[in-house]
Amino acid sequence: MKTYTILFVVIVLMHTINLINVTLFDGEWNGIVLMLSNILFLIGVVYYGIEYRANRCRKG
Repeated sequence: MKTYTILFVVIVLMHTINLINVTLFDGEWNGIVLMLSNILFLIGVVYYGIEYRANRCRKG
């Protein structure tokens, strides 16, 4: 998959988790949602770093 597709999916998941927390659970699970959002963010950053390094090695 393309890098931007993976990053877009990660952002959509983060927003969906926040939306579900606010609408269904009235913000009761803020700690769990924050933890999941941080994990998804780190996954996105690591994936972008891997792809950036791979593309840099191919060009250089």
